[in-house]
Amino acid sequence: MAPVVAGALLPFGPTVAVGVTALVADLLVYGLFVGNVPLSSRLWAVAVVAFGAALGVVVCRVRLDREARVSRLTIARDRLSLLGEASQQVGSTLDVTRTAQELAEVAVPQFADFVVVDLFDPVLRGEEPDPGPIRGAVRMRRVAHQSVLEGVPEAVLEPGEPTHYPEQYILARCLAEGRAVREPMRIGDQQPEWLEKDDIRAEQARKFGFHSSIAVPLRARGTTLGVAVFIRHRRPEPFDDDDLLLAAEIGARAAVCVDNARRYTHEHRTALTLQRSMLPRRLPRLAAAEVATRYLPAGGQAGVGGDWYDVIQLSGARVALVVGDVVGHGLYATATMGRLRSAVRTLADIDLPPDELLTHLDDVMIRLRTETEQDSPGGEFSATCLYAVYDPVSRLCTLSRAGHPLPALLLPDGRVDHIELPAGPPLGIGGLPFESAELLLPENSVLAMFTNGLLESRRDGTTAGIDELRQALSEPFTTLDEACDTLLRTLLEEGPKDDVALLLARTHALDEAHVATWDVAPDPESVATARELAAEQLAEWGLADAAFTTELVVSELVTNAIRHAGGPIQLRVIREHGLICEVSDGSSTSPHLRRARVYDESGRGLFIVAQLTERWGTRQTSSGKTIWAEFSPDATLPVDTLSV
Repeated sequence: MAPVVAGALLPFGPTVAVGVTALVADLLVYGLFVGNVPLSSRLWAVAVVAFGAALGVVVCRVRLDREARVSRLTIARDRLSLLGEASQQVGSTLDVTRTAQELAEVAVPQFADFVVVDLFDPVLRGEEPDPGPIRGAVRMRRVAHQSVLEGVPEAVLEPGEPTHYPEQYILARCLAEGRAVREPMRIGDQQPEWLEKDDIRAEQARKFGFHSSIAVPLRARGTTLGVAVFIRHRRPEPFDDDDLLLAAEIGARAAVCVDNARRYTHEHRTALTLQRSMLPRRLPRLAAAEVATRYLPAGGQAGVGGDWYDVIQLSGARVALVVGDVVGHGLYATATMGRLRSAVRTLADIDLPPDELLTHLDDVMIRLRTETEQDSPGGEFSATCLYAVYDPVSRLCTLSRAGHPLPALLLPDGRVDHIELPAGPPLGIGGLPFESAELLLPENSVLAMFTNGLLESRRDGTTAGIDELRQALSEPFTTLDEACDTLLRTLLEEGPKDDVALLLARTHALDEAHVATWDVAPDPESVATARELAAEQLAEWGLADAAFTTELVVSELVTNAIRHAGGPIQLRVIREHGLICEVSDGSSTSPHLRRARVYDESGRGLFIVAQLTERWGTRQTSSGKTIWAEFSPDATLPVDTLSV
């Protein structure tokens, strides 16, 4: 029975040895030492032992074949399991670096002891890489690595560092051939020639006992993104052909995920660049308010949204403050935001009141939806907006909102309140009115306008976010930029989950020392009086050098009001960073600039005003209209104007 038991338990060699030993021992015993046993009995005993030895060999062979099949099935199952894990774990995010790290982590320790992933720099920027095959020496950047040893001591580079591989190196060769390459890293006591040429990597290979490697090019959709290298030094068995196929399959699946992340990076950066280009590059210098702004794109996979802000300089030293949010994310939301911002600037240029401006903007949004509903990536097509106009002369702030979060107000005494405004519908709904509210703001009040992403990032809800906003806004700060940073740091501890646009405006006031107002009789003789009053005021302000230009502008505007509009007429001069001349009358008819012919006796007044000033315009008022003109106190009279 010993040979049979050996066949069931021992390898093939020892099983044969046990069978031969039993047979020889049986022959010796029955052939030499036992003589009183009949020959037939002795032959039968030897035959039984021979049969047992042969049976043991057969049992051993059957058992070994079965174990080999089970081993192959186990290896195949493990490889399928590894592929399944790779499909599930690699590509869980749309971040290139994280996806590369997931590839390294899924292969260790199930498949390799040390894995590195190097990518080309354009891939990290979201750009289209070279399609390949890539021949010659290559420059890449280490993106991820993983090891069975804590701290990845085998690595000669840290993630983020660039590296160079010569043409003979295994990475360069797999990129040139466009397929996975398997190479031994130790031949006897020697290292291969391609490794010996790199002293640092050769030393690491000797130190940790690298003995087998596979380099897999990461290719997806016809482009080469980088390469992954799998190395064994703790597992004694080298990589075989089946391992090469497995590595190639893992690399192919991971490459698609890396390319998806690259494409997302490209779209995200394109949308972010487009959005930032549509936001104000620099804020205007204003006498009405000091302004600071911030914009933060959403983190994670949300993508760039349609949040925006704007600061628009209006006539009469006033300023319009705008914050808006287009529903959705991506290029479509960004493009819609750009169109809405342009519409707001156009409507603000004609000095519409906030509620009337939002009504027109609502119509614009409805037209945009009608024009682009076939191309809209989602069912929702709407936006929110908060529009405020502040007048530093009267200190009145007029606000209106369309489905937007309420603004906050920090008063000079340190109290923070949320301004209660009539609730207007989001833009794009149509058919519902918008209302405005007026507030008299103390000088040095801080108005905080923001999108809902500032509050929605709070895990404990929007209400808690409002309380924290009040608390953060009440903290002492030196500048508005410091206040913006404090708000973002307090409310976005874990990063923004949605886009965030923030605008802070500290209000200023223009007192009587900066504003002069006179009533003008609707009589042609009053033009000279208006000129004299303006000149005297400029002399009092120390701006006598600007008297000539101011007198010309005042003369033309007052003359037009007397001739074409009639009373009551009012002249106002405002000194801020420049000079503003305003003439108000009781007519609602707006004047138009035209070019007079050579022999015309009139029609040159507004042309002269346009030549003398930096900008001019008209706005409607409750009692008529106001024509205004702005110019620098040190502006000189254009030469061509003298010939008009």
